[in-house]
Amino acid sequence: MHIKASSLKGLLSLYLLAIFTICSFSSLSFAREPIRTVNGTVTKVSDGDTIQVTTPKKTKVRVRLYGIDAPEMPKINQHTGRISKRGQPYGQKARKVLEAKIMGKQVRMDIIEIDKYKRMAAVIWIGKRNINREMIQDGYAEAYVEHLKEPYRSQFVQAQKEARSERKGMWWLPGYERPKDFRKRMKIRG
Repeated sequence: MHIKASSLKGLLSLYLLAIFTICSFSSLSFAREPIRTVNGTVTKVSDGDTIQVTTPKKTKVRVRLYGIDAPEMPKINQHTGRISKRGQPYGQKARKVLEAKIMGKQVRMDIIEIDKYKRMAAVIWIGKRNINREMIQDGYAEAYVEHLKEPYRSQFVQAQKEARSERKGMWWLPGYERPKDFRKRMKIRG
């Protein structure tokens, strides 16, 4: 089989163009640009990483703070009002800290994705303050590296390293257990 040099050169050019195109698009998929930006008022803080925001049109939106995982709160049985599953140390404190930061305040939500529980996962902003990163910096949440992409990944991981080295919040605990591992052990839905 004889292939002309010009045909081979054309195929090689096409191949390189295809590789370049694939690499270009794949690198775009790793960056986390907001799907949409929404403004609203925080009307409920469920735990250290989940809130409810009411938009100006009175729509209530359940929001998970993107890229963070806070210690678990105790689970209350709706029928008996009793604790059905215990929480983690700092679970209630993480909720209170987040509540003090944002409850009743106007926020901007950069919606990054929709999670498997149909919650919007968003970066929460008050002015120039990144509340997600603050929760990590203060030691009340960890960087959820399994679901974290740039440009937030490096920022959040660095904030966690600093909080951990300074033993802030939950990082002073000697037997710290990741919320992800705690949920798995206790069979709690995330």
